[in-house]
Amino acid sequence: MAERLRMDAEYLELRTKHPFVIARGGRSEYRTVWVKLRDVDGNEGWGEAAPSKFYGETAETIMAALPHLEGALPSDPFDLEETERRLEGTMRYNAAARSAVSAALHDLAAKRLGIPLYRMWGLDPAKAPRSTFTIGLDTPERIREKVKEAAEYPVLKVKLGGAHDVDILRAIRETTDREVRVDANCGWTVKQAIAMLPVLREFGVTVLEQPLPPSQLDGLGEITRRATIPVIADESCETAADIPALVGRVDGINIKLAKCGGLREALRMIAVARTHGMVVMVGCMIESSLAITAAAHFTPLVDIVDLDGAALLANDPFVGAGIAGGQVTLPDGPGLGVRRR
Repeated sequence: MAERLRMDAEYLELRTKHPFVIARGGRSEYRTVWVKLRDVDGNEGWGEAAPSKFYGETAETIMAALPHLEGALPSDPFDLEETERRLEGTMRYNAAARSAVSAALHDLAAKRLGIPLYRMWGLDPAKAPRSTFTIGLDTPERIREKVKEAAEYPVLKVKLGGAHDVDILRAIRETTDREVRVDANCGWTVKQAIAMLPVLREFGVTVLEQPLPPSQLDGLGEITRRATIPVIADESCETAADIPALVGRVDGINIKLAKCGGLREALRMIAVARTHGMVVMVGCMIESSLAITAAAHFTPLVDIVDLDGAALLANDPFVGAGIAGGQVTLPDGPGLGVRRR
């Protein structure tokens, strides 16, 4: 008799320590969805779906999608690759929902083997790069305070794309000499981005992420040709299928589970990007340690890590991977190794 997996889900109400503001806006309250898969022996696999309206999802659309995705669950919990294909075929544009199911399946499979997910993949967690810590858009005065609060993190990622970008960079450099990377979140035009390049150089910025809206690939290419630092595509790169068009236009890609749809797709994106000699980054949404830990398990394969979504929270309901002092640490329990706080 074929094994049947049972799916349950519930909302998670998350709150950031400070309002988290990027070029497209911001807030302090976030709702995600906790997905649980249970096998006939009582083993549970967990995943989290962190929706983004930018990609057309809300917590409510995720809840509506999950019953449809349940029909694509495998009879064999180790049938991970084919299951992700079926999930995508079932609901193509619900990446966050699919990513939670994918994480739960991987968690369950590794738990049944009694090993951490990174060991199931043959990875060494000690090879994970340091994670950045993000400073959202704010006044120069609040920026200085946030930078001081983040004193334990050696690498900062600064959100720009507003009217006071230079003031923000100046406030940061008046407060710290730590490494600074910049994410404009699609907030600039080509002209603005080119004008900002010498400013970024003046303030010692080491990475520039997504300066333009997603479809402006030629503009990204122009900026990359003029830049002396790596230019990374985030919103312009959702899945592996987007990578070929970015070759020669950007230096690297940013993988997020909530936009690519699952762990198998994330591994595929890494392989395709490496084939083209591109820098690989892994990022996150505002989400709990459950979703962060799922992404953290493949950090030994990437160059740049930005997994601070849970570190920004005031009420993280889970304990899993950490970034204390900037260093990514993975739990050594079976599966994802995540537990309730």
